Amino acid sequence: MASSIGANDGGPGQGGARGAIPVVTRFAPSPTGYLHIGGARTALFNWLFARHHGGKVLLRIEDTDRKRSTQDAIDKIIDGLDWLGLDFDAPPLFQSDRASRHAEVARQLLAKGQAYRCYATPEELEAMREDQRARKLPLRYDRRWRDRDPAEAPAGASPVIRLKVPTEGETSIQDAVQGRVTVQNAEIDDYVLLRADGTPTYMLAVVVDDHDMGVTHVIRGDDHLNNAFRQLPIIRAMGWPEPVYAHIPLIHGTDGAKLSKRHGAVGVEAYRDDEGVLPEALFNYLLRLGWGHGDREEITREEAIELFDLAGVGKSPSRFDLKKLQNLNGHYIREADDARLAALVAPRIGLQVDAALLTRAMPVLKVRAHDLNELAEGARFLFARRPLALTEKAQALLDDAGRGVLALVSEALHGETDWTIETLEATTKALAERLGLGLGKLAQPMRAALTGTTTSPGIFDVLILLGRDEALARIDAHAAAPETATPN
Repeated sequence: MASSIGANDGGPGQGGARGAIPVVTRFAPSPTGYLHIGGARTALFNWLFARHHGGKVLLRIEDTDRKRSTQDAIDKIIDGLDWLGLDFDAPPLFQSDRASRHAEVARQLLAKGQAYRCYATPEELEAMREDQRARKLPLRYDRRWRDRDPAEAPAGASPVIRLKVPTEGETSIQDAVQGRVTVQNAEIDDYVLLRADGTPTYMLAVVVDDHDMGVTHVIRGDDHLNNAFRQLPIIRAMGWPEPVYAHIPLIHGTDGAKLSKRHGAVGVEAYRDDEGVLPEALFNYLLRLGWGHGDREEITREEAIELFDLAGVGKSPSRFDLKKLQNLNGHYIREADDARLAALVAPRIGLQVDAALLTRAMPVLKVRAHDLNELAEGARFLFARRPLALTEKAQALLDDAGRGVLALVSEALHGETDWTIETLEATTKALAERLGLGLGKLAQPMRAALTGTTTSPGIFDVLILLGRDEALARIDAHAAAPETATPN
């Protein structure tokens, strides 16, 4: 499926406006896998820059590698972008649909004398590279067909089309993030635009698509910085407007190495599905990963659109810190609507859930939770059936002394008809004072009997959420017989 292509609109440069031409940015993932964290941040920066300037952000699926591109990967990328709340201003453009347009531009360059046919065979090229290796030279095409008469070509040979790159001087880019970067033209070889089978190369396709989509700002990872010096000669040979480049430093792991699977999850869906991260938390974290506005950590979507600019993007690689993401996620969990959280948490509990009860429990469950998994774990006791499975620590609290305490608690609570936090707290504290015990000595075995664990919301919140009948039944299940109910 392909989108319509707009005219090249230009747009404001990094230092000011280029007339009144609106900004157009693009995110162009290759669908050979999941939506990587680095790709998600690139998409976010493109989205924010366009939204900040009132422009457009477009999505291009670079699926020219047909062997490795899959529909499943395309679906996961689009799903991940949707989950993060990144919308686009046109349907996705699929690069594979545009091969004829790419080939057309290659032929135009050929007609303009800016490209040429190369008839070198694979064997000749390999021999050339072997010679360069032996002499410890850069592996670079030697331009053997650049000025050669095509009449000398072997009969029946299928040529490639190569770009005629300038051989003298230098090319400079005023990058909106990296600053001024210069490369000697002699370092860039005459690379292939169109293969012998007529299919376009990545370098050609990217430039043609960016032009036809009207992209004014190319915001991407700095691993593409070298590509800019290979793509600019096409743009200049065609007489097209040059985009503003902004190459963002890559994301590294905590050890300073490029982020990879060995650092943990690197796909957006893993943070959503496995780590229990909210989209607004990942949005905020990715925003702050390489971009800053003073000391602010928590920035809403609306504030991000208002504040974002390329000047705030740092030149050094940022480090992905899971603990910081979890802390930020905890903040957004506490800010989130309780019914929404309950709907997200319910499938993670693994038991039949009462949605209304789970929603009522959220204000006390989410106080210390860092992710949806912790919320689910904290809520599980509400829906567990008796007899409760006990953790080892909870079992230790329900020794003879603990069971004796529960018997006395049971007796006091059975006489309580006003099942409110205030009344239950007063009754339990009165019992603790009568027994000469701290409230914790009563609360610990109560928590173990009520939840099967040693961590939970406040004990009186637990009593209220479970309700009188269920709470008393759980306490009684572990209380000592009346004649032995004397705590140490």
